[in-house]
Amino acid sequence: MTALTGADVRAAATAMAAVLVPLTGRDWAAPAGYLEWSCWTTAAHVAHDLLAYAGQVAGQPSDGYLPYDLRVRSDAAPAEVLRVVDACARLLAGVIDGADPAVRAWHWGPTDPEGFAAMGVAEILLHTHDVTRGLDVDWPMPADLCAKVVRRLFPDVPAGEPPDVLLWLTGRAALGDRPRRTSWSWRAAVS
Repeated sequence: MTALTGADVRAAATAMAAVLVPLTGRDWAAPAGYLEWSCWTTAAHVAHDLLAYAGQVAGQPSDGYLPYDLRVRSDAAPAEVLRVVDACARLLAGVIDGADPAVRAWHWGPTDPEGFAAMGVAEILLHTHDVTRGLDVDWPMPADLCAKVVRRLFPDVPAGEPPDVLLWLTGRAALGDRPRRTSWSWRAAVS
């Protein structure tokens, strides 16, 4: 399987926009799936993480996150929040594509550009799933992107369809006879 790149981040953002832009007239104050956040806050969180990941790859800090934060204005409509997500996804994709694969930046250890791409794709897919649940819409996550994320971020995984496995790994669903997880983490750092 090929490494994750900026193209995967852009593909995930395109999938997010395809399902959520038509839903911007719904109640985005509703809780996003199992999360305590609203759909609006969850989408703003995606933008925040994508920009933070881009900053990490560009700045290459070795001991923590750079001391800045993205704040989406509270009066931004859902469509505007999705535009911010798209802009941040493009920033992350461009930084990843322009980075030397040997670059390392901190995310609970030294992480390569592919690791940041995987985390960006995961944030987009998982939180799009959360928002669609909150807006009462079924959304099939792209299996190819889920497979890449699972391969890169979770070293030991059970068999199953990649979207189902990713949802189970991140505590969003049961997987066969395996109950929904109550805690989890991914491993983006490399040696």
